[in-house]
Order: sequence, then C-alpha cells, then structure tokens
Amino acid sequence: MPTYRWRLRVEGGVLAGCGLLAADLLVAIEPSSTRNRWSTLAQEAVVLVVMAVAGRVATRRAMAEAVDLEPGAGGTGQPTALWKLPPIVAVLTLGFGELVSWDTGMRAALGCAVVGLAQAILIERLVATDEARSGWRYYRVPGSRILRGTRLGRARH
Repeated sequence: MPTYRWRLRVEGGVLAGCGLLAADLLVAIEPSSTRNRWSTLAQEAVVLVVMAVAGRVATRRAMAEAVDLEPGAGGTGQPTALWKLPPIVAVLTLGFGELVSWDTGMRAALGCAVVGLAQAILIERLVATDEARSGWRYYRVPGSRILRGTRLGRARH
C-alpha cells in the first residue's frame, strides 16, 4: 500500500495539474477570465496561507491521532481515486464561471492548483519531517474522506 507521503505527492500533483490545465484552457477560450488579476492574485495568496496554516494543523492532528498498525502491514484505507480530481476541478471552474463570472472560474481553477501544490510540497514535507524524527511511516486507514479529512495509521520502518 502506498505511504501517505506518496499519496500526498501524487494526489497533490494531479490536482495542481488539473487546476493549471483548467486555468490555461480558460485563458485560451474566455478572455474575461483574466480580468481583475490583482484580486485573483490576492485571493490565491489567501488560499496558500490557509493551506499553510490549516493544512499543517489538520495534518499534525491526523499524525497525532494515527492508530498503530502491525509492522509491515501498511494501510488499508482507500486513497482518493485520481479520476475524481479532474471532474472536481471542472465542476468548480465551470460552475463558478457560469454562475458568477469567468474570472471567478479562473480563481477556482487556480485555487485547485494552489491546494494541490500545497499538498504535494508543504504537507508532504511536514509528514516527511515527522517520519524522519519519529521513525514512523504513515498510511491512510479506513474512514478517510475527501471532504472530512484523513485518518492515518502508522508503522515503524
């Protein structure tokens, strides 16, 4: 079973890639998506700060509450299916674009990219640091949900 760090890198990378692709397509298809650039930049900076703070708190909590696994057992939790990420990005981007404005759709797409990059880089490094310090290896366990948070198990490595 893949480690939690591996899943953070892969899922975060796919989410970031989907967000950047959606933003690129918006620029090519809808000129109004690039309006209010400073507002977009400021809002994405807020998303990054929230991920840096709330993401760290949630990850530290999940690691502190991790259940002990049998040595070498790994996790049994289902990872987020990668095929779910592109539709999520598409629905957010198109939904906000159609319902509010295309520059809001751009913010949704870029927000997905920021969240994915934060997951793949900031959160992954937090877990890596804890693993190196503690000697534990973390895995997702049953009960993890895309919107409700991650439950972790841990095993010595």
